[in-house]
Formats: sequence, C-alpha cells, structure tokens
Amino acid sequence: MMRSIKTIAGAFSFAVLTFVKANGQVLPDVQNSFKQYNANTIQEKLFVHTDKSAYTAGELMWFKVYNVNETDHKPIDLSKVVYIEVLDNNQNAVLQAKIAMKDGLGSGSVYLPVNLSTGNFLLRAYTSWMKNFSPDYYFRKKITIINPLKSPEAVAKTSAPVYDIQFFPEGGNLVNGINSVVAFKATDDLGKGVYFKGAIVNEHNDTVARFEPFKFGMGHFMFKPDNSDTYQAVIKIAGKTIKKDLPAVNANGYVMNLKDNGAGQLVVTLTTNLPAESIYLFAHTRNVVKDVETATTDNGSAQFSIDKSKLGEGISHITIFNSQKQPVCERLYFKRPLKKLFISAAADQPDYGTRKKVNIAIGAKDAGSNPVIADLSLSVYRIDTLQHADKENIENYLWLSADLRGNIESPEYYFTDANAETDEAVDNLMLTQGWRRFEWSSILSNKVPAFTFLPEYNGPIITAKLINLATNKPQKDIVTYLAIPGKSVQLYTSQSDSLGRLIYNMKDFYGPGEIVAQTNTEVDTGYRIDILNPFSEQYAKIALPRFTVTADMETTFTEHSLAAQLQNIYTATKLRQFYDAGADSSAFYGTPDKTYLLDDYTRFLTMEEVMREYVKECFVTHLHNQFHIKTINETPFLPEGDPMVLLDGVPFFNMNKVFSIDPLRIRKLEVVPYTYYWGPSTESGIFSYTSYKSDLAGIEIDPHAVVLDYEGLELQRKFYSPNYDTDNAYKSRIPDFRNVLYWAPNVITDEQGKNSVSFYTSDHTGSYMGMIQGLTANGNTGYQYFTFTVSK
Repeated sequence: MMRSIKTIAGAFSFAVLTFVKANGQVLPDVQNSFKQYNANTIQEKLFVHTDKSAYTAGELMWFKVYNVNETDHKPIDLSKVVYIEVLDNNQNAVLQAKIAMKDGLGSGSVYLPVNLSTGNFLLRAYTSWMKNFSPDYYFRKKITIINPLKSPEAVAKTSAPVYDIQFFPEGGNLVNGINSVVAFKATDDLGKGVYFKGAIVNEHNDTVARFEPFKFGMGHFMFKPDNSDTYQAVIKIAGKTIKKDLPAVNANGYVMNLKDNGAGQLVVTLTTNLPAESIYLFAHTRNVVKDVETATTDNGSAQFSIDKSKLGEGISHITIFNSQKQPVCERLYFKRPLKKLFISAAADQPDYGTRKKVNIAIGAKDAGSNPVIADLSLSVYRIDTLQHADKENIENYLWLSADLRGNIESPEYYFTDANAETDEAVDNLMLTQGWRRFEWSSILSNKVPAFTFLPEYNGPIITAKLINLATNKPQKDIVTYLAIPGKSVQLYTSQSDSLGRLIYNMKDFYGPGEIVAQTNTEVDTGYRIDILNPFSEQYAKIALPRFTVTADMETTFTEHSLAAQLQNIYTATKLRQFYDAGADSSAFYGTPDKTYLLDDYTRFLTMEEVMREYVKECFVTHLHNQFHIKTINETPFLPEGDPMVLLDGVPFFNMNKVFSIDPLRIRKLEVVPYTYYWGPSTESGIFSYTSYKSDLAGIEIDPHAVVLDYEGLELQRKFYSPNYDTDNAYKSRIPDFRNVLYWAPNVITDEQGKNSVSFYTSDHTGSYMGMIQGLTANGNTGYQYFTFTVSK
C-alpha cells in the first residue's frame, strides 16, 4: 500500500513539476518569438512635410520626405525610393511619383494637373517594403485642391447627418458578471467627433449606465454585463435618437483594466471567472520589449504594477497571456515624449513691405538646451480663408498618428499641455483607436515571414512576369533583358523564377523615358513579359471629408487662380530648372577596352565594311544569308555565339538587323572583347553602338519586345524665389503673386545649432506663416511656427 502511495505521490509531483515548467516557459517563448519576428520585420515610418496643404490646379506641390526606423525614429537608410500618390475620394490616383531617398531623407515636387476637380484629396506615401504590410501604415495627409474652372463634385443630398458610433471594451472583451470599462467614439460623416448624451438599457428597458463624450466624441463608462440579458445604447444627438447594440457578452473570459496611480506606476488588473492559473504581462514600445511579469489569478483576479520609467516614449502595447500562451487582453498606453528637438525660428521684423528682404534666424537645441545638428525643412506661405496653419507636424505624426488606425482629430491637442484633461483624452484615444502592426498568431507560430515586395536598397526595382504564350502560364528559367534607350548604356538582366517572376534592380533611372524588355528572340521565343505596377494596389479605409465652398472663399479662389496663372506665364522657365541628379553616365560594363569614334575613320556606307575594315576585335561571317560575329582577343576567339550587340543601350540579337544599321548615323562603337557575366547572362563579348541622336538610328525594335513609357525617379526642381536686391529688380513690372514665398527642404544647423535663410516678399499683402520642422540623427523631432505680415 505504501508503495502505491509513493508511486501516486511521485506521479503527482512529476505532473506539478511539468505544469510549473510548462507555465514558466510561456514568457520566454513569447519573448523569443517576438524578438525573432522583429528581427525579420524591420518597420519603416514616413513623414512628408508639404509646403502647404491647399493648392490650385496647375501649381507645384513641394515636399520633404523623412523615413525613420519605427523603433527609435532615427533616419533609416533602407529604402532608396518612396512612392508618392494623390488619391481622390474614390481611391483613384490622380498623380503618382517616385522620390529618390538617401540616408532616410528625400525631397521633390510634383505638378498638379490643371484638369483636377475642386475638392479634398489624400496624399499618401510608402516604400516598396511597406507594401508587405497593411496600407494603414502608409503616410497619409489630407490636402485641398481648387480649380476655379471646375465646381466641386456633386454630393448626394442626405435627409439627415450620418453618425458612426462604436464601443470598445477595455482589453477587448465584455464578460458575464465582471465590471468593465467601455470606451466609445461618435463621429459625423465628416469624421469629426460629436457631442451627445447616451444611456445603456437592458431588455427590460432599465437604464444600467449613462455616458457622454469627454473630448472629440470619445469617452468611457463603467458597465457590469449579464450574459442572460441583452443591452442597447440609446443615443440622443442633434434631436435624433439612435439605437446601437453593444458588443456581445462572453459567458467566460478575461477583463483588463489599467490605471495610473499618479506615483509613477501603472496598475493593471486582470479579472476572470475561469479557474486559477498563471498569467503573464508582456509590454513593448514600438516592438522593443520593456517589461514582462507573471502573476496568478487567485480568487479570479491578478494585479501587475508597471514602472512607467520602464516604458518607452510614445505608444506602448500591454498584452496579457494565459497559461496556454494565448493573448487574452490587450490595450495601449501613451507616454508623452520628453526627448525633443527644440527649434527656434523668427523673422527679423514683424512687418514688411512688398518685395522686401526677410531674414530668418534658426536655432536647434535638445532638451538640455545643448545645440544640436538637425536636418530641417522650411516653408513660408500666405494665410487666408483657404490656407490655414497646418497643425499636423513631424512630432505628433510620428509619435501618435502613424501608430493609430484612421483619422486623428486635432493631434496637436494631445501634445500641448500635460494635464488631467489631456491625459484622460489621450487615454480615450488609446481605448478607441488603438491597434498593433502585427497579429500575435503570426508571431507565436515562429514562422519566418514571407514577403512579396523587396526593399529597394539601391534604386527602383522593376518587377515583371514572364508568360509562355503557348500555355498562358508563367515560365521559369528564361533570361530576359531590360534596357533604357538613351545616351548612357543602362541594361539590366533577370532570370525568371519558378513563378515566372522577374526582378530588375535599376540604378540612376531619373525622369520620364522608355523601357524595352525582351528575351533573346534568337534563342527563346514565344514568351510575353508583363511589367507590373510599382505602385500599391492596397488602400486604407479613409473617407475624406467633403469640401464645402463658403462665400468668403470666392475672392480667395480668384486670387489663387490668378497667382498660379501669372507664375506659369512669367516664370515658366524658372519653374522648370532642375538639379543635376548626379547619375553615373558610364555604361554598365564600365570602361571599354576599345572605343571607335567613327568620324576618325573612313566613312563606309555599310556596317559590314566598318566591322571588316577597322574593328579588329571581330571576325564577320555571312553564311546562308545570315550574318554572325565572332569576338577576337588573345584566345583568339571567344566561345561560339554572337556577342551582345547594343544600339543606344538596347540589345539586338538578330545580326542581320545589326548589319542593316546606317553607319553614318552612328557616332561611336565601344568594344569589350572578353566573356562578360551580367547577372544571369553570359555574353561572348559586347559591341555597343551609340547613335548621334540616341534614336536607335532609325532601326525598329524587335516586335516581340515590350516597349513602355515609364517614369523613373523625379528630377529635383530648383525652387524659384526672385531677388529684389537692386533698384531695377525692385521696380520690375513683372507681377509677383507668389503665395509660397520660400521652400527649403535641406536646412542643416551647424555644431552651434544655428543657421539662417533669406528671401523676398511678393506683391501679395497679408499674413504669412513659416513652418519649420525636422529631426536629429538620434531621432529627436521638433517643429516651430513663426509669423509676419506684408503691407504696401
């Protein structure tokens, strides 16, 4: 009998030990899975500073792009291309551009087409790498475009405003018999928070809770549900009664509550009606683990205490796991950033005359008042009934808006003053719009994420798909060529993978142009190359507010339209001045072994004579009505096969077509007389012809090739700001109605934290605002406004 008791006791002890070990392993497993996931999923955040937020069709929109690492907001040199789009309310792109990036920074300008309608549009920006994740992560900003020649799009008349009302139990769940915090948010059809009064009633029409918004249509109330009952919210708003069902009540589960005890501690309480178990708290700030704790649900409750100093600045995620490693509750907490960039900027006078010089002194310091080097962008624009101060800045966007779903009304409010009111308001925001950039199921599966889109480390990536025309299916293992016709020889190669995918890593591809994609039709025929759209085809659910034209805007419309027309008439050439892109003009094969300038030799009338008479690196044959070239070097011949022959950078594989080129239209021939390996292709030498006019010397491209107009990276315009430093310039009769006086995307403070800029006012009188913002190398962000007036 004793042996049986000992055996039972030993088995029980083993079971307890196994249970303890299994439970004790939960947090390390979660931590390891979380770290492994983040090691493979670096996140980028973008912020775009535009010169203003209201434009006239036909104007230029200027902007600076900041790309930072999501974890520390330091500039990240990952993607070398940022995609810019302007979308209408139907998610149609009315404008698209590719912006070159270096060290996490880039700038540019785009022309707003004159055929745009008046209304609100969405400016969004993203990288190729960001396309692997939700479009909710893309940068987004509302801009207004007016076109006095086009009326705003007609809006269907509604009999009454439409209100959206949502409820969010803290932690995620309503559970039978457990008191819960329930947050709510009510917005109108313009996306703005509204005031109302509401009550929660049960199936017997008894009121069990009352509530009303605290700020921006958001608030919260306490509620203890019973799953044997049903509940409705009855809301009275603008003389209208709306009924809304509450989220379902679970019979069993977990409820989470977070409170700030005011002594530097966050107290997190978990309440459950399930049997006692070990539970775990996991807190991270922007994917960096900050705190992990363990507790046991004795008597249906457990409590954690988090030292706020452990949490990073900005938004932290606090997740509760049960003993089965399942996330059961989650909520967000916001900690205001203290590590800031403090920018000073002011005009040297409060008021100026027209065409007078304005001097702006700029300073940058850290939180300890130490001067710092900062990379800033500056815009100075006129304030009127259409263009107001832009309240969204790099600070509130990176710390708040970028990490929350949907529109954030007045984000600057949460950063102005740290007091009880703003603390409650920002916590309501965390309860109603909080979300995370991942799914826990993806993390805990420990699978290496599969990504469709590659980061563009070196420049634009053109992706395509190779289709077999006979089977209409993707074809693998075929070498293809993509060329950019022109003076500089740009050729890229790619071999199709098992899914027929092709990837061309481009470099120094700027401005509008053509691309030519083809296979070697002398070897591989019967294929089609489909060039894929580089822009994102995913869209976030963001409804733009209607643009309402008021009576006092009519004069402003006229002024803006006149200003845009005058600029395009009198300064058109100034607006079309571009900086040198600094692109490498050398061919992909580098310096050739031999260059033949054909004007230095006897000018023969056929290409056959040219090649036979003085190009010593080749041996020409003509058998069975077919030309062929053998490349000669010390070998003396390279292996069988014609060399790669290029005309203005485009490969020509049919040697008969090569020998039909008119040599009088060719300026030079470059020769590489050795085996050349270029990606997946192996070539028996290279013969590269360049025509005088970069027009392919009139030779037609192979009909099997794909020829497309394709936009490269945007060339960077020079911002035009006239100089009135002489009496003649000041008295010039050329009108100057600029409403953007100055735009500088690269204002760098020195080691003393100082810089200065100067510009001249225009003929437009009125109030002007300057907006300067940016960041430091260690991720501190800041902004500053300044104002002045212009009088006659």
